[in-house]
Amino acid sequence: MFNYPVSVEQDDVTGQFVVSCRDLPLMNSVGDTLDDALLQSVDAMVVAIAIEVDERRPIPQASAALPGEYVVSLPVLVAMKAALHNAMIETGTRKAELARKLGQKGPQIDRLLDVEHSSKVETVELALHQLNRQIDLTITQQHRT
Repeated sequence: MFNYPVSVEQDDVTGQFVVSCRDLPLMNSVGDTLDDALLQSVDAMVVAIAIEVDERRPIPQASAALPGEYVVSLPVLVAMKAALHNAMIETGTRKAELARKLGQKGPQIDRLLDVEHSSKVETVELALHQLNRQIDLTITQQHRT
């Protein structure tokens, strides 16, 4: 759901690797090596998703990777927060309503939706549960090219 395919191009002039994501057009990153560029792309994705959340736009699901693309996964907590944001949009749930359901105050919900804030996983999971969402976590072996 939040494992995004990215394209990598090497700049002819600088030799740096430039990463972009068709599912998250606001995401761009650069690195001196391929590994560095892919690592930097995770932070760039988090920033792009933070912008989407601030603008109250749904976070797009990842599309299937095309030949030649790499797949970059969001950190688990960021993926959970993106799913919470999307669930709130899908269900028409306002922050104040979610705060009441969780017995919290508005600023706590703001932090819960802030992808750059280190919330407790359990709290995000509880919020998702309140919106009839379940988390299914899968761990797979990473394939390197």
